[in-house]
Amino acid sequence: MPQDIVVGIDGSTEGLAAAHWAAQEAQRRGTGLGVIHVWHRHPRPAPYVPMDSTERDWAEQLLREAVRSVRAAHPGLRITERLVCDATVAGLLKATADADLLVLGSRGLGALGGFLTGSVSQRVVGRSTRPVVLVRAGRSAADEHLPATDGVAPEEIPETPYRQVVLGLRTDRPCDELIEFAFDAARRRGTGLRVVRAFRTAFRSEPVPSLPLASAAPEGPPPVPRPQAQALADEERTVAAVLRPWREKYPTVPVTETVSEGRAAAVLVRAAQEAGLLVVGRRGIDQQVGVHTGPVTHAALHHVGCPVAVVPHD
Repeated sequence: MPQDIVVGIDGSTEGLAAAHWAAQEAQRRGTGLGVIHVWHRHPRPAPYVPMDSTERDWAEQLLREAVRSVRAAHPGLRITERLVCDATVAGLLKATADADLLVLGSRGLGALGGFLTGSVSQRVVGRSTRPVVLVRAGRSAADEHLPATDGVAPEEIPETPYRQVVLGLRTDRPCDELIEFAFDAARRRGTGLRVVRAFRTAFRSEPVPSLPLASAAPEGPPPVPRPQAQALADEERTVAAVLRPWREKYPTVPVTETVSEGRAAAVLVRAAQEAGLLVVGRRGIDQQVGVHTGPVTHAALHHVGCPVAVVPHD
């Protein structure tokens, strides 16, 4: 039976972190969780498989251990497990075609870590028709919440407020799927939504009058750039207009609008430093192996420490 949320595990610490994040999300949504491990046969046994075990036996063991860990932490959650023999990316995409959400692990941050070219996670993100959330190794339930005050017991951490959800917004082509995902995530967490819009100031200059030969100063006004304050005001009005119907649909979600001049990738990475979840979009489906997610999404995947949700849209 298709699950609303599916997590792919591979025996790594980041895969296990993704499994626990997916379990928490399933509990927030009141759904079950599907745990999947995709393996494939090699002409020779893979070096990580013990000599006294087959590749299938090793794959079954990885899946059992991940499910056991999730069950221990989330005893009331309905969990199904599935072992798939296929190419990793193709197997994940086929097995999760009907899921509402796919969750995967990522290796780390920085130019040499995280979503390296050719990695499974990046190829899945670029080809999935469903939203994909990437979770870093070492993430825990406490990381989704604001810092607990001194004296708070571990079991009381879920009662502390959630960190805000951050949404990267484009106003030239706003996407309903992306905006709704972010609002719904904030509503389920009972937290605020910070909507971030970055823009670059467009300068408008008047033509420079020609100078008389005997004159050292031009006649008429100097070049006049479009005032940055005017550009900021225009962008703020546009963001407010785009979000107005969503504020009405989700009246319980506090919304903060952040509009600033600068490169979108840099602005969004800074805004997500203290977030619990970052939501970005990816336009279109790329069926090629070499996937391009766009500069903003690419930067988020490489340099943001919190879980990143990538929502595909037309």
